[in-house]
Amino acid sequence: MTSTALPTVTPAPDVPPVVAPAPERRRRPSSGLRSDRPGVRLASWAALIVCGGFALLPVYWLLATSLTPRDQVFSYPPKLFPTEITFDAYTSLTSNPQLFTYLQNSVIVSVITALLSVIVSAYMGYSFSKFRYRGRRQLMYFVLASQMFPQALLLVTLYSVFSAYGLLNTYTALVLSFTTFTLPLCVWMLKGFFDTIPDELIEAARVDGASRLRTIHSIVLPLAAPGLVAAGLFAFVRGWNDFIFALTLAGPDKQTLPPGLVNTYVGEAATAWPELMAASLVVSLPVAIAFMLLQRFLVSGMTAGAVKG
Repeated sequence: MTSTALPTVTPAPDVPPVVAPAPERRRRPSSGLRSDRPGVRLASWAALIVCGGFALLPVYWLLATSLTPRDQVFSYPPKLFPTEITFDAYTSLTSNPQLFTYLQNSVIVSVITALLSVIVSAYMGYSFSKFRYRGRRQLMYFVLASQMFPQALLLVTLYSVFSAYGLLNTYTALVLSFTTFTLPLCVWMLKGFFDTIPDELIEAARVDGASRLRTIHSIVLPLAAPGLVAAGLFAFVRGWNDFIFALTLAGPDKQTLPPGLVNTYVGEAATAWPELMAASLVVSLPVAIAFMLLQRFLVSGMTAGAVKG
């Protein structure tokens, strides 16, 4: 028998499949408004100017009235731009020593309120954020629910309590009342900031032998500095701008600037409007400067914990 050799079949090289290019899709014209259109840009600038003018018009009216002579304040028709400018209202502020007493009271009460609010809310916010214990959630909601009551509704109760303990007409009454109303928001603000600090960082400090207080003071609080500044600024403004509690709980010697200005320039027969407007403008400057200098801390502190990444 003769053996026939089978032909050797050489495998064909792998050829990648030919993929037909997908047909190009026609881009549909966008039906929405685009920001690069002149009309949209013009409308945005117009809305910004209108909103800015609405917000800054009271400030301008303060300035214009403070520079207007007293006999022309109620001229008719009212003038948007004063025809005659005088600085007598500002010079009269320096000749009234009682205003410096009101200013000193405002600084003392506002600074102590800010410090006390930051200290208490920092520990409370850290407890709500990093500790797990029974009743924690209910206590958090209880702190938040305290903001639902009108603050003026508690004035009679606080007046009775402070009168029973002999705290009326003192700095203590103002500081305690202001701190009571600023704590809920400060606590929730700092809790949201503490939530952004990873637990692994606290565990690493605990492994290294740091105590709880050392961890809070050396690691957590420095990282939460923007939130602390935001909470302190909010508490400072609350103590600086309050009127009804400072008027009721403090006597003439301990009153702050808002009720002090009203008692000085507002009378039963007449009101010194240029002097009142000048004093109001000068009083608003410290808060405005503080907001401009600390606005980045305020924004980061208010938005902390809003997005978890």
